[in-house]
Amino acid sequence: MSQKVRVGIIGAGKGGSSVYKTLKTIDHFEVVNVCDILETAPGILMARRDGILTSQSIEQFCKNEMEIIIEATGLPEVQQQIEQLKSTQTSVMEAEGANLMMYIIEEKEKLSELKRLQGRLDTILNSVQEAIEVAGSDGIIKYVNPSFSRVTGISAHERIGQNIFDVSPDGALARVLRTHEPIFAHRSKVGGCEVEVVSNASPIIVDGKIDAGVVVFQPLTDIYKTMEQLQESNQVITDLQSRISQISTSSFTFDDILGSHPDFERSVYLAKKAAKSNSMVLILGESGTGKELFAHAIHSAGERREKPFIKVNCAAIPETLLESEFFGHEKGAFTGAFKTKMGKMELANGGTIFLDEIGDMNPYLQSKLLRVLQDMEFERVGGTQTIKVDVRVIAATNRNLRQMVKQGDFREDLFYRLNVVELRLPPLRKHKEDILAYAQSYIMKFNRKFGKHVVGMNAQAEQLLLSYHWPGNVRELQNVVERAMVSVEGDIITAKQLITLVEMREMPEKEFGELMPLDELEKKMIRLALHRYGDSVEGKKKAAQTLNISLATLYNKLKTI
Repeated sequence: MSQKVRVGIIGAGKGGSSVYKTLKTIDHFEVVNVCDILETAPGILMARRDGILTSQSIEQFCKNEMEIIIEATGLPEVQQQIEQLKSTQTSVMEAEGANLMMYIIEEKEKLSELKRLQGRLDTILNSVQEAIEVAGSDGIIKYVNPSFSRVTGISAHERIGQNIFDVSPDGALARVLRTHEPIFAHRSKVGGCEVEVVSNASPIIVDGKIDAGVVVFQPLTDIYKTMEQLQESNQVITDLQSRISQISTSSFTFDDILGSHPDFERSVYLAKKAAKSNSMVLILGESGTGKELFAHAIHSAGERREKPFIKVNCAAIPETLLESEFFGHEKGAFTGAFKTKMGKMELANGGTIFLDEIGDMNPYLQSKLLRVLQDMEFERVGGTQTIKVDVRVIAATNRNLRQMVKQGDFREDLFYRLNVVELRLPPLRKHKEDILAYAQSYIMKFNRKFGKHVVGMNAQAEQLLLSYHWPGNVRELQNVVERAMVSVEGDIITAKQLITLVEMREMPEKEFGELMPLDELEKKMIRLALHRYGDSVEGKKKAAQTLNISLATLYNKLKTI
């Protein structure tokens, strides 16, 4: 039907509203008007909500163009008035007749929907890779899908109509029909052929009784193939996970490097110049001076910033494994080499490899590394295939490589190959003017980590940091600040949190002398401040400000000195 039938409803009570709700769901009908003398009638409220025209008089109602009027009041006077006012082309149908008509339409719609579902189900069953077979409760086979014929070699024409108890009495489907219980992972041969399969079967229950049974199965050969493919996929995933876990990008930039000492600023300037090239860089300095930080920053500022940044600590890897770590190994290359592994040089291809503690590398590996740096190619341990790479090398050490070269502990040719750009990082004791800037940056960092709101340190704490020798350099300073941040309760770090964290014996005796109680240290600080700023009122104000105490507190403490 290409055009919808226009329908009007008179009487919007229980019966009329029921008719309205049903007609709304049928595509062939269009409700154009609903009429009732009560504005609050259920059908009137529903129609208004849906944007359908409503009327309170039959005269107004009959002015609309309609093909069918459904009279749902059952009142003779209403029926008579409708006959007088309606168009001659309009038919009148009582609610009982309308309900019958709608019932027929609904049943037709349900039948059409069942046919559509049947079509979809057939398409699904015909497309799955598993074999499917269905039999009624009496054992008569009613359906097999194309995969059944593919797996067994038995056509649907040959199978359908036979009895499962005759053709496959030991199969999963026959057992389900006998026991009315589902079966999983049942291994057997399909009746009528010699194909061994693994089956899952279930009963089909209708109204509490078994109506049929269905079995789904795969041949063992397909399962074995699937398992092999799964194992191969798992191996690929494992290899990728292993590779990803070793690959990282640089974590720091030059913005993270603080320092105002001329020697330090020269190192930063030279590092920024080196970042614009692909030249090898050798970073020299004591432990904890920030060599790795510089390596990260050089990579971040260079053209390889989007490529891998791979770190190798030459001192942390046993000599027996160092070659494998660098160049990888083939499966079976040595005891424990259960699979092929990519080395650090291969993982860093296209990016940067950072060789930390290069001075601890053994002579044999030094010669192999020299070849790689010259030709940018190598073989994995136990392998014969030459692997070419494009890697930028940044090396670092806290040892005196020149002295090691003279002693024969480090290859001279490798030293000059690495030492294209040399960066010397001064120890922290050589640029103590940067200590407080470093400490403040660490306070901000650990505020975020520990959820605290520390704003800084008092004068005594600052003096402790400035007076300490810092043999562990910047790394030791960071550790001290972190430990102090753990114990501090207020918003200021005091000497109390720091004094047990630094080695007081390292402090110059002219400033502190031997270990002393904190109250004695406080008195020394007050005397030092007064000596620096004077004993005048203005001097005492500056001293109190530097010591981070009020002027009144200073006067009170002076009474005890």
